[in-house]
Amino acid sequence: MNDLFDDGPADNTPEFSVAEISGAVKKAIEGGFSHVRVRGEIGRVSRPASGHIYLDLKDDRAVLAGVIWKGRAQALAHRPEEGMEVVATGKLTTFPGQSKYQMVIEDVAPAGAGALMAMLEKRKAQLQAEGLFAPERKKPLPFLPEIIGVVTSPSGAVIRDILHRLRDRFPRKVLVWPVAVQGQKCAPEVAAAIKGFNDLTPGGALPRPDLLIVARGGGSLEDLWGFNEEIVARAAAASDIPLISAVGHETDTTLIDFVSDQRAPTPTAAAELAVPVRLELLAWSEQQGARLSRALTNGLQQRQQRLRDLARALPQVDSLVEGPRQRLDYLSDRLPAALRGAAAQKRLKLSEASLRPSILSRRVAEDRRRLDGLANRLTPALTRKSRDKRQAFETALRGLRVALLDQRVAHQAERLETLSRRLSDRASRQQAERRARLDALDRLRETLGYVETLKRGYAVVRGDGAVVTDKAAANAATHLEVEFADGRVVVRDDSQGKLI
Repeated sequence: MNDLFDDGPADNTPEFSVAEISGAVKKAIEGGFSHVRVRGEIGRVSRPASGHIYLDLKDDRAVLAGVIWKGRAQALAHRPEEGMEVVATGKLTTFPGQSKYQMVIEDVAPAGAGALMAMLEKRKAQLQAEGLFAPERKKPLPFLPEIIGVVTSPSGAVIRDILHRLRDRFPRKVLVWPVAVQGQKCAPEVAAAIKGFNDLTPGGALPRPDLLIVARGGGSLEDLWGFNEEIVARAAAASDIPLISAVGHETDTTLIDFVSDQRAPTPTAAAELAVPVRLELLAWSEQQGARLSRALTNGLQQRQQRLRDLARALPQVDSLVEGPRQRLDYLSDRLPAALRGAAAQKRLKLSEASLRPSILSRRVAEDRRRLDGLANRLTPALTRKSRDKRQAFETALRGLRVALLDQRVAHQAERLETLSRRLSDRASRQQAERRARLDALDRLRETLGYVETLKRGYAVVRGDGAVVTDKAAANAATHLEVEFADGRVVVRDDSQGKLI
């Protein structure tokens, strides 16, 4: 290796290719720094689509490039973020493509509790800015859930405390989703459990819980760090099922406490928040039932007393119906006579209104003469009215100003034409109505005349030119004939003086 960098005469110095020099440097660096731990602040962080993570470790005097390959990046307990002070473990190597050296990082750990708290505060501020801590987005807890889902370790004392407290207060069905509550697997398993409970079908073979409890016992900041991960906080915020966080003791606070719908200081307190006390509910129900019974009894008694008071103030039934009963008897006595009188009046009015052929003929003739007279008067009246209107219009037209002459002339002419058309239409309509009425009366006259009756099989007997209505008049007549619908027939022989 020393011969490689020997400063001998130029003519004796061996020549190397760029690849040979880069390979020698790579072996030297990797051999001397095969396992190192570097403390520094994370600067630039890049996460391309390949899944690798590229970052810078820096202090106040230097910058060291670092890379975390995809397989190691997925297994990190703490995701590197810009500004974190960390201790990175790995090895140094070179990147010949850019003549630079870098650190291949295998693990990243925060440099003490101060760094963890700084990272926690930064993450908390980010989630708060997104509105995940807003009170209005928190869902109310169900009063009495049928099924409760618990996300916790199945082997710890936490699940036993929760089950014991639920059994004492109000027994409910409990579904336990076992997860790791610390270490690298904690955050992804807790987030997957919350999402898994939400993906269950309500009423299915494995029913969806009505309430979730995420619980863990107390521990250090590092032990509880899995519940500070962003993936857990976002899973709790996205849960459609109301969620109670019960992580650590009363003084412990994690990010899931801020995004959950309700925070419990301990897992036992979470069970107390989840369900009411059954005996207290029964006692309250009995109290409400007693109050309801007393209220109903008092209300019924008050209404009965009110009814009795009102009944005493009402008059007797007989006194209320005596007058109407007497009036009914009086009207009942008058009813038969009134019915007979009304029937007689209607009968008289009907006899007076009976139609006779002679009356109809006379009315038809009068209406026809009246219609003809109106028709003869209509044309001169229209002509005279039109001439008067035109003369009045021409007289008024001459008095108009020259500037308004054309406009007014057109307006008046249009109005005159409209009036003439309306008058003519009205006269024609009236004439048509009267002619229709006259035709109807004429048809009625023909219908009621005896000629139509003859067509139905009847006949008219005339003796000596007069209508014969009985046998004696027929025997006394010297000339007797019968009129049918299609003609007349003589039935008495004048020379013999008897019926044929």
